[in-house]
Amino acid sequence: MRDTPRPQGTVGDTWSGPPQLRPGRALAHTPGASGSGSPHRSDGRSPQTPRGARHTDPDGRPRTTPPVRGRPTISSGRRAERHERHGPRGLLLLGLPGLLFALFALITWQVVADGPLARADERLSDSLVRRGASAQFLADLGNVTVAVPVLAVVLAYVAWRARATGTDQWWRPAVGAAALMAAVPLWVVPLKELIARPGPAIMGPGTGFYPSGHTATAAVAYGAAALLLLPWLRGAPARGAAVCCAVVVNLGVGAGLVRQGYHWPLDVVASWCVCAVLLTALGRWSRPLSRTPDGTDREGR
Repeated sequence: MRDTPRPQGTVGDTWSGPPQLRPGRALAHTPGASGSGSPHRSDGRSPQTPRGARHTDPDGRPRTTPPVRGRPTISSGRRAERHERHGPRGLLLLGLPGLLFALFALITWQVVADGPLARADERLSDSLVRRGASAQFLADLGNVTVAVPVLAVVLAYVAWRARATGTDQWWRPAVGAAALMAAVPLWVVPLKELIARPGPAIMGPGTGFYPSGHTATAAVAYGAAALLLLPWLRGAPARGAAVCCAVVVNLGVGAGLVRQGYHWPLDVVASWCVCAVLLTALGRWSRPLSRTPDGTDREGR
């Protein structure tokens, strides 16, 4: 006997009977009697498959509540930091300080033991000493009275710019560079007294030439100035020019010290090794300067 479809009830009607069959429609698509809202079950029981447990958004489209397997949950900023730390640049920054310290230790050992490297250094110095006005000018760039005022001007400018733009911890780079500059005599003077290396013959009797204090002063002052200016320079050419300027000035200071006979070449190289490690630490310490208060860097990444 054929079932006769019953008329639809109004909103206010109540119906206690079982759901009625409709021609051309399957029972699985009939709304459940318990009003559970599940499109696949009519007995009100909870669905057994993960797909049936999905909910819908206000527009009626299905959405997935649990996380999808295989998709990364790391934010883009954190992912970029991990890539920078574990990428080629990060590995280079991690390995470079160790190599520089190893080179410094090798040079120091050769100087203390008067090894073949130290003797070759002395022979090289004898052939390089050629005093002149240009060499003296380059050597004077490593004086405290020249290098420290340059760094002070840059620190004041960087601190002013950082505070004016609302950078978080605007004081951090300036304080770090100033502390690094103040710490130069704290490690140079004890090493000079402990190693007591004699100077070139043109300097006469006396000791305390290793490592070079003028080289360390110039490396920290001009290197830190360029490092702190980088976030405020627009474009790669300007940043490259600042780095090249700092490198050329420091090479000129080292060449002037050697040409004037004030230091052996290894005195200069040893100071460069230590200062390069210190500047790398300063770069990590002053990193908040390159980020805006919302956590993004100044290039919009």
